[in-house]
Amino acid sequence: MHAAPVNTHDTVMPEQSDSVIYQVIVNHEEQYSIWPADREIPPGWRSEGKTGSKAECLNHINEVWTDMRPLSLRKKMEEERRRTEAQ
Repeated sequence: MHAAPVNTHDTVMPEQSDSVIYQVIVNHEEQYSIWPADREIPPGWRSEGKTGSKAECLNHINEVWTDMRPLSLRKKMEEERRRTEAQ
């Protein structure tokens, strides 16, 4: 079987044609993602409050999500640090 040829004249890069309004969402582990603003937020996630273009939302995430570790790991590491300091 051969794949159908792609007509590059009709192909548009998603970033160029993306007119979707997104929202920044965050889960219980304080991990961030983007989600179309007109769709129901998936279970386990909540709106962070920022909406805009894909680029705007991703830029916002880059500014606010400075520690990629999940919240549970950060808490565990902090407990270990306090325990070590107390000894």
